[in-house]
Amino acid sequence: MAAVTVLVLGGRSEIGLAVAKRLASEKIVLAARRGASLDAEVELLLAAGAPSVERVEFDADVLDTHGPFLDDVVTRFGPISVVVVAFGILGSQERAAEDAEHAVSIVHTDYVAHVSVLTHLTRLLRQQGGGTVVVFSSIAGGRVRKANYVYGSAKAGLDGFASGLADSLHGTGVRVLTVRPGFVIGRMAAGMSPAPFASTPDQVAEATVKALRGNRYDIWVPGILRWVNAVFRVLPRAVWRRMPR
Repeated sequence: MAAVTVLVLGGRSEIGLAVAKRLASEKIVLAARRGASLDAEVELLLAAGAPSVERVEFDADVLDTHGPFLDDVVTRFGPISVVVVAFGILGSQERAAEDAEHAVSIVHTDYVAHVSVLTHLTRLLRQQGGGTVVVFSSIAGGRVRKANYVYGSAKAGLDGFASGLADSLHGTGVRVLTVRPGFVIGRMAAGMSPAPFASTPDQVAEATVKALRGNRYDIWVPGILRWVNAVFRVLPRAVWRRMPR
């Protein structure tokens, strides 16, 4: 895989950075809010062997900036071969159940903003003649649970969008890789007890890069979750309702 530029949308994401470390033989661009403060992240990737690491300002929630932002990245840094879409929030289900504004903010970041940026990205990559986009879904979107139905519903929507988008791009040279982790032990889940088949950001990144090099279109991390999800989807609703998490 001969990448020219790797763009990470969500430059502070633990998973995004772990993927970038494994692609560190290429030029890397980190995009995040307060991009000027990404010193630690830049140093991490330079230490991993990246020939150059750039930082740019990017706010996923401001939709009308997505197109101009991506065009500017290409103008400044050249063609993009791999885009890691790693921004997102977990939010609070307890708060979202009572606070509509908070519920909408979760869905806006985890679904609506992704739809916008993925649409702009794939338009740009088609114009380039090729490229790969990595999208992080979740087992939470496989069958939405009462314990996190706002976040889960956003991931379910994202998963469906990414799947349909990938099929629509078949034959264009543009690939969408959908990664579906289970519980990831990291900052986003700080203070939560790990669920069965939990993984770390490094384990998710390792599987993601292997899938990139293997020309895959979707993976589960760990792989057993593909079968766990298949069981979840056929459980009677009366049983599913009693699932604790």
